[in-house]
Amino acid sequence: MSITVGQVEHVANLARLSLSVEEKEKFTGQLNAILQYAEQLNGLDTDHIEPTSHAIPLFNVMREDEVRPSLPIEAVLLNAPDEEDGQIKVPAVLE
Repeated sequence: MSITVGQVEHVANLARLSLSVEEKEKFTGQLNAILQYAEQLNGLDTDHIEPTSHAIPLFNVMREDEVRPSLPIEAVLLNAPDEEDGQIKVPAVLE
C-alpha cells in the first residue's frame, strides 16, 4: 500500500491545511516511508501468538470502596473564600 499526493491533499483538506506542492511531495514520501516500515510486521510469524487487547496484562488497580471519616466542616470552611450557614458561598453564575 502506498500513499498518493491526492490522498495527502484530501487529508490536508479535511484538516483545513494549506500545503505547498513541495510539502505535499515531502509528506507523501514521509507517509510512504512509515507504511514501508510498518509493512515489516507482516514478515513476523504470529501463528502461535495469542491475540490480546493490550500488550501487558491489565487489572483493576482501584482500592476497595470503604467508609472513612471526612474532614470536619470547620476545617473545610477554613479554606473557603466565603461561607454562609455552614456551606461554601460562591458567586452566582445564573441571572
